[in-house]
Amino acid sequence: MKIVSEVMAKMIAYSNGNLHDINHLLKVHGYARTIGILEGLDVNAQKTLEVAAILHDIACPLCREKYGNTNGRYQEIEGEKLTFEFLKSFEMGEAFVNRVAYLVGHHHTLTQIEGMDYQILIEADYIVNADESQHNEDKIRNVIDQLFKTSSGKALIESIYFPKKATL
Repeated sequence: MKIVSEVMAKMIAYSNGNLHDINHLLKVHGYARTIGILEGLDVNAQKTLEVAAILHDIACPLCREKYGNTNGRYQEIEGEKLTFEFLKSFEMGEAFVNRVAYLVGHHHTLTQIEGMDYQILIEADYIVNADESQHNEDKIRNVIDQLFKTSSGKALIESIYFPKKATL
């Protein structure tokens, strides 16, 4: 999927050297890609998921400037519009762009999750945010129980944060 790599390269440039933002999008994309493949998404849903994972925090630079923070609600408000603008230079179908923009504009809305692409984006973003925000064990376990639906996402987060102790 060359288009995914093209979006990635453009988004890295768009991040203007902000290493936190670049590393975050790379990690979320990596987990989303992995979960999507393991869950058997079809090619179009996988492409939608991966592009949305790359763009999910596109509004962060604007939110820092406009609001002084990257509150999730602000990201959703600004992100959907920015996604449409960002994707104009790519030849993608209207339905595809609409879905990616929807996912970007709802990636902090944890209710009424419709579609595996949406579910997986939420899970991948949380896996990364749990580390970056230093969530404690109880919070992570609670989120797994309340939010995670895919077997691959559950397995990944548990292997990251609750690895089984090696026995000798």
